Amino acid sequence: MKKQKLMLLVLCLTLTALSARAQSPQTNPSDESNLDTQLHIIVGTNQDVADPKMPASLDAVIRQLRATLPFKNYRLAATLINRVKNEGRLDLSWVGGPLAPVGAVSQATPSFSTFRLRQLKLVRTDEGQVVQMLGFYFGARIPIQVNNPMAAAGAMPPAFNYEQTGVSTDISMHEGEPVIVGTLNIGPSGDAIILVVSAKRTSK
Repeated sequence: MKKQKLMLLVLCLTLTALSARAQSPQTNPSDESNLDTQLHIIVGTNQDVADPKMPASLDAVIRQLRATLPFKNYRLAATLINRVKNEGRLDLSWVGGPLAPVGAVSQATPSFSTFRLRQLKLVRTDEGQVVQMLGFYFGARIPIQVNNPMAAAGAMPPAFNYEQTGVSTDISMHEGEPVIVGTLNIGPSGDAIILVVSAKRTSK
């Protein structure tokens, strides 16, 4: 009787372990695929825009934005395209960006932007293969003018402090399907930056 109970316990533990393995995401260590990533930086605004055209791949995203956010218009500020190896990382930094308040940025006080992925990988799940972006970060260091009576009187040039702003998260998505990561407000204008990302395997 004790032997039967022991065998039953071992069987239950084995089935539990197999079930947990089947339900948890599994990476493919032999997959040497490269993935093309796209980060779309969209501006939501209530002002008129000179060119409201969007890529056809973002049609579903724009419909979702119009249904959930109170902006009259959307425009594409930039698209960043990069190639990353499966289970690889990405780190971009550049001068300039869309997050600084109007009038704050000049040649003497530029903003500094960063886009970073700690790891990008293909993962198998019960629902099929998905793309995970771990440690997603997009942000900027922007100049904020400091109130200074001497500068207001013209006795000295205005002073600026650099402040960090951005969004950091972990996300997963179906391959090739654009998803909205988050939104960031742009100063007192009421406009917002909407971040949309996608990733798919490349044939080359």
